[in-house]
Amino acid sequence: MEKHLFNLKFAAKQMAREAKKCEKAEKEEKAKLKKALAKGNVEGARIHAENAIRQKNQGLNFLRMSARVDGVASRVQTAVTTKNVTKALGGVVKSMESAMKSMNLEKISKLMEQFERDFEHLDVQTQTMDEAMSGVTTLTIPEDQVQGLMEQARDEAGLELDLELPTAGTATHTSAEQDELTARLAQLRNS
Repeated sequence: MEKHLFNLKFAAKQMAREAKKCEKAEKEEKAKLKKALAKGNVEGARIHAENAIRQKNQGLNFLRMSARVDGVASRVQTAVTTKNVTKALGGVVKSMESAMKSMNLEKISKLMEQFERDFEHLDVQTQTMDEAMSGVTTLTIPEDQVQGLMEQARDEAGLELDLELPTAGTATHTSAEQDELTARLAQLRNS
């Protein structure tokens, strides 16, 4: 069917080319008609006029046939595309049927439960790492430099704020939270 489609498209293009040739021949005949009239050759002018009209009609006929063949080619193209889509859909349906038969809902449910547990463990580990990193960052930056920079920014902005950085007592509180998270993480690993 695709071979026929190619042949139809080729024929339509060929007819369109023939129509252009007829149009060119019509213009040439009209030019010859004008020359014959200028020379006073009425009989020659009549022949060139008939030829010009014949070329025009023949060109129109080629255009009509080209349009009809192109329309048929479009219908064949639709049929070929529909056939291919239908074939592909048939394959998809067969694949879906085999996939549905091989699906074990109990296994999928267990897998999802395991995924949820692992995801919770990951959350705890991520939170522990974030807090540990936050503690390390706070300890590595000198408090007096941070306090000085904040006071400088406050003075430049003309703000009156009571800015105090966490004291050693707060650091102990953070350490207790970290110990609690470490214990939770160990418990999760054991379960």
